[in-house]
Amino acid sequence: MARTDFGPPDFREMLPPVIKENYGQWKYHTVPRPGVLKHVSYSGAVLHSVRVASPRLVSSDFIRDISDIAEKYCDGFLRFTTRNNVEFLVSDEAKLQPLIDELDAKDYLIGGVGLSISNIVHTQGWIHCKSAVTDASGISKNIMEDLKDYFTGKIKVPSRLRIAVACCVNMCGACHCSDISIVGIHRTIPRVNDELASKICEIPTTIAACPTGAIRPNPKAKSVTINSEKCMMCGNCTAVCPAIKIMDPVNDGVSIWVGGKLSNSRKAPMFSKLAIPFIPNNPPYWPEVTDAVRHLVEVWASHAREGERMGEWIERIGWERFFKLTDLPFTNKHIDDFTHATTTFRSSTQFKF
Repeated sequence: MARTDFGPPDFREMLPPVIKENYGQWKYHTVPRPGVLKHVSYSGAVLHSVRVASPRLVSSDFIRDISDIAEKYCDGFLRFTTRNNVEFLVSDEAKLQPLIDELDAKDYLIGGVGLSISNIVHTQGWIHCKSAVTDASGISKNIMEDLKDYFTGKIKVPSRLRIAVACCVNMCGACHCSDISIVGIHRTIPRVNDELASKICEIPTTIAACPTGAIRPNPKAKSVTINSEKCMMCGNCTAVCPAIKIMDPVNDGVSIWVGGKLSNSRKAPMFSKLAIPFIPNNPPYWPEVTDAVRHLVEVWASHAREGERMGEWIERIGWERFFKLTDLPFTNKHIDDFTHATTTFRSSTQFKF
């Protein structure tokens, strides 16, 4: 393929020789130990993938360190997974255990393969996002520190469990399709500074930024007005118009959703549903959020059948029993009556509460 000066490079140029030689010819894979995948091809070639947790927002020192390790044991080959793991691709089996020993010595977490909690995927949070309610990377770090034994395989779980964190309801993470999701929520309508809006904001662009049509022009003030009944407090308008503010340290918080998944090996993909409407946003350690997530993991792990994902377990026992086992209160916030709510959500009178 001809080289161009735009777009990503051809991925085939970056494949390890063992993968190039056996492309599309892999016979099976096994998990010889937590965090390690052994891939075997029809030709008899073997490749080991050693999976290590990564915080996603990493330093240049971290990149240098994992690059040096890859050069030493993997001929320089490694990859990042969709959930921010680092995978070292080892083609020489004699180097596998020395690689694991060095990773352990440097306190890297090896795991996230098979029946375990996978690495937490998260959005930008306060470090970058203009509409962020909370710091996604900070919450992810604290939850991962608390649940690391589930990642490394020291504590067994019935099935794979995916956790995601989104700093606001726009959810540029994978919260709609993860077993447990933490989503930052604004609870107050954006506040418009009419005087500032007339000077620095493009009114048509601001109106167009609203996904629910809640923003309308205010010709008298050369500004906009916001319909509270239509607004879902997503914060899109604040990114377009700096004169609109939505941050509210007193009322902003975190919600927790459960039951989403992408895989369809046993059941079709599932969307996550609301479990906890509001938890206080208490940085830098978010103890309430961490405790709530650990509690959900422990209840699921002690009641689910082997191979049963969070959503599959809830579907089997019913949402009523889920709220009873987790000792979570069921409130009117769990019944989605928003204008654009999906028709498949259990919001009818058949929901027995």
